[in-house]
Amino acid sequence: MKYLAQRLHGLFGQDRLATSLRRNGWHWNLENPGRLCNHLLRALGELLISETINFETCCYEGEEFMSELRGACIIGQSGGPTAVINASALGVIRTALDTDCITRVLGAANGIQGVLEDRLYDMGQEDAGELELLRYTPSSALGSCRYKLADPSQDDTDYRRILEIFRKYDVRYFFYNGGNDSMDTCNKISKYMQSVGYACRVIGVPKTIDNDLNGTDHCPGFGSAARYIATTCMEVQRDTHVYDNGTITVLEIMGRHAGSAALAAWVGYGPDLIYLPEVDFDMERFLADVHQVYQAKNKCLIAVSEGIHRADGAFIAEGVSAAANDGFGHTQLGGLAALLADLLRQREPSAKVRGIELSLPQRCGAHSASQTDIDEAFLAGKAAVEAAVAGYSDKMVAFRCTREGGYRCETVLEPLDIVANAEKTVPRAWINADGNGLEQPFIDYVLPLIQGVPRAPQEHSLPRYARLKKVLVSQEA
Repeated sequence: MKYLAQRLHGLFGQDRLATSLRRNGWHWNLENPGRLCNHLLRALGELLISETINFETCCYEGEEFMSELRGACIIGQSGGPTAVINASALGVIRTALDTDCITRVLGAANGIQGVLEDRLYDMGQEDAGELELLRYTPSSALGSCRYKLADPSQDDTDYRRILEIFRKYDVRYFFYNGGNDSMDTCNKISKYMQSVGYACRVIGVPKTIDNDLNGTDHCPGFGSAARYIATTCMEVQRDTHVYDNGTITVLEIMGRHAGSAALAAWVGYGPDLIYLPEVDFDMERFLADVHQVYQAKNKCLIAVSEGIHRADGAFIAEGVSAAANDGFGHTQLGGLAALLADLLRQREPSAKVRGIELSLPQRCGAHSASQTDIDEAFLAGKAAVEAAVAGYSDKMVAFRCTREGGYRCETVLEPLDIVANAEKTVPRAWINADGNGLEQPFIDYVLPLIQGVPRAPQEHSLPRYARLKKVLVSQEA
């Protein structure tokens, strides 16, 4: 009887079952299962009449236990790539291939667009050795996209197509690897599948160099980007001191609303000044800061996030170039370093001024990746599959870390609702009072994430990246 009560608790949830029990004369109490018999039968009859039950799902004491769900899985990549996003893909693919209840592993060509267009790769056809090379291969091996799904209440066309594809290939597991907007896609698909009663477990796998995903200590991809940015800044700093003439150098670093990536420039020798989106940018104050440093040192190295903005929220870089918006409506930023360099040439005519945009290498520089980042990226993908097979859905894999007495990291699950379209920014306490430098807590936070030099495979003294066959399921004989 107690087992029956527990199963009903899982099928309907405690609140609904308790309400029905009260209407039938009994207060919810699993500790006295022997007295539940008549009340449970009456409550069960009421609930059976009132709605259709999805017997796939059963919850008990806060954890989900489900009957084995057999079917195929899809792994898709979305948004901007990173140096380690393929390590996460490998974590998903390798674990899924080794899982009995996952009957087939499919890779979506260019993210959700590949699902909509029925362009799915049969990952089981790939050579095991080539798959393993994904661990050290940068960028998105399956292809990415920036495609925003509409609100299904306004337009469910895409969702009906996704459901059609899921049914065609008996897809019961969906893993989506990306950042804020990708988690929005994941969340919408998960909620839609629930609304139509299609059993499919949906798990988000995090990635972003901006380190701005809510609900996680940090994001896979950030550690490697931070290591690349810190190393590059150290190298540029050495170069600016070669000659005895005056120099001013501006480094533009990715980061629309979160400045973690730019803040990483300070980890090595560090720039003289740093400006982040978390602090409103004042042009006159900036020019005065640079003048003060230049007068004192005859040199000035500056790091700026691409997303620095005025007090009214307008990006400094907005309007520099005729850049289009991406699929999620974000203005593509760029040209900030050149803009600031031009202004500084006018203010400091004696200085040799350069503007350097780190651009794509900061997100795909696998030669400067962090082994810790690679390992954790793989772990995130592996944990996603294990969680889904265990019965979890509608979640994103997140990291919980401690740094006192040594660095330790473990995976947890966060609801997609708190992640989708939310952004985590740099705490103000990590930025100095003047808003142009950092404080020690950021150093303590980031150092463990950039540790370890990968022993990546090479060919002719160059990196050996994965060469996938990418066999389309739709074209298989």
